[in-house]
Amino acid sequence: MNAQTAIIAEPRHLPVPKKEWGAAFRALQRLLHDKDDTREVFEIMRALNGDSTREGYHRLLATAEGGRLAYQREELAEKLSDRAWLATLPPGSLGAVYRDFTDTGGVTPQGLVEVSNQTMIGLEHPVAWFGRRIRDSHDLWHVTTGYGLDSLGEACLVAFSYAQTRALGWAFIAVGAAFKSRKAPTRQPYVAAIREGYARGRAARWLPAQDWVALLPLPIEDVRARLGLGPAPIYGSIPVALRGEAVPKG
Repeated sequence: MNAQTAIIAEPRHLPVPKKEWGAAFRALQRLLHDKDDTREVFEIMRALNGDSTREGYHRLLATAEGGRLAYQREELAEKLSDRAWLATLPPGSLGAVYRDFTDTGGVTPQGLVEVSNQTMIGLEHPVAWFGRRIRDSHDLWHVTTGYGLDSLGEACLVAFSYAQTRALGWAFIAVGAAFKSRKAPTRQPYVAAIREGYARGRAARWLPAQDWVALLPLPIEDVRARLGLGPAPIYGSIPVALRGEAVPKG
């Protein structure tokens, strides 16, 4: 077996996790009570995602650009943690907007790493590397889609992420958020905005295969056009002050 064949065949040796609906439901209840409890997101992913990460890795290998990224196997979190480098990127670029977004929101790539380090994505394995790449690009997806860190923005992004990855955990969170949003104290098109997130995910280019390091210096509007990410009119129509009420606590 040559090296190239080994890279393709190796993921088959990873066991496929069984779906644990009970664990996923309990984690979803905790997450809907506290949207910032990122540990519960990873618990839901662990319980429900099954073979989706492996399937995504093989899809990546089937593209010329994705094959190059898999060969290089760059750790995206390391690059995104280089704040000095991000500071050199021009105003209005994806990287500059990402830097401001994470600074304002108080989120860091290392924060996600620390929360998820008990899952299989910490393994030295090609499929685990792909899982880390999805994890570490999460806030880049926030920035490129225009979804904020409020509860509605998170719900829209998980619906978008399900359309992109077919990972069942994302769909589970999106559906839970949509049901709970019906109890929101204000009458806003929250469910329609979440559905819009899914539709945008289906219409956009496949984000896991994008070379994010190459895109970071480019104007963010150019990046959005390249990725097929048009505006989100329903999400945008909801006042910023009310987006946090999309998934009420309790």
